[in-house]
Amino acid sequence: MGDKKRVKENAASAKKDEKEHVSQKPKPAVSNKVKSNKLKLLVTIVARKKTEYFLDLIQSFDVNMQMVALAEGTANARIMGLLGLLDTEKAVIFSVIQESKISDAMSTLEEKFQTIRDGKGIACTIPLTSVIGTLIYGFLSNNKLTVKENK
Repeated sequence: MGDKKRVKENAASAKKDEKEHVSQKPKPAVSNKVKSNKLKLLVTIVARKKTEYFLDLIQSFDVNMQMVALAEGTANARIMGLLGLLDTEKAVIFSVIQESKISDAMSTLEEKFQTIRDGKGIACTIPLTSVIGTLIYGFLSNNKLTVKENK
């Protein structure tokens, strides 16, 4: 009987030691800090019939928010003919994009403007100086690790 009691005590002692050892392991720190990456507003003007294509292309650069405004060219018919622009129906795509993705996006857009049939367009960026709220910034920058801080 003494051996069984000693085995039970040893088992209980081993479990206790294991629990203490597990509780002493450092737990990974949960960071509430958002990785700083500036945002820019990418403005792209394309032919209206190519809007969906360019929306999908821009979205591939981790863009979470895009807005489209329908527009029409303002040049007269003579100027349009000289420039080889026959279609005056345009779409203006407003996209919020990370600054680190701008060079890749712009070079891809430039390539597509030159190689796609009826895919001519123009693109530029405007810096965003501030965004209200960590969660909004996390959404716009496609930062899935953004957590709301407890104050």
